[in-house]
Amino acid sequence: MAIGVSQPTAGRLMVQRIADYRLHLAASTALWQSHKKPKRLNDLKDLPTVGYVQDMIFDKELDYLEPLGLRRVQLASNSISVQMNLLRQGAGLGIVHDFALPFAPELRRILTEHLSLTRSFFLIRSTDDRHNRRLNQFAQVLVSGLRSEIQRLEALAEEPCGQI
Repeated sequence: MAIGVSQPTAGRLMVQRIADYRLHLAASTALWQSHKKPKRLNDLKDLPTVGYVQDMIFDKELDYLEPLGLRRVQLASNSISVQMNLLRQGAGLGIVHDFALPFAPELRRILTEHLSLTRSFFLIRSTDDRHNRRLNQFAQVLVSGLRSEIQRLEALAEEPCGQI
């Protein structure tokens, strides 16, 4: 059993969409206040960016640079935890999962009317598990719990203090 961000294209697998989730451009309040406030995506070119190591992105769903019109970021890590900490310290701006924002109160979504991404989580299982009652029950609880928690956390990110 695995959770992925895209549906596998090969193998004897059962795939179930867990939930869609949203991502937005975010920056620390301190970084945003120290720069001239960009009004559109093209105005962001002078600000440092944080993101994935482009050559190490293993899934096209994780490539967020194209919507920003960028070829690379100034600060790169394939660890979302490292990226979040860089953003929280004001090192740059980057794409953030809305469900992570309640845990990073110093970050704010920016230019939400210009950039909003939606991706999906998928539960991936072997077809051999189809008749295993325990695994089916576990999968049901897992999917239900993840859907609820993503919805709850994204609602918190929508509150007025979550945006600049």
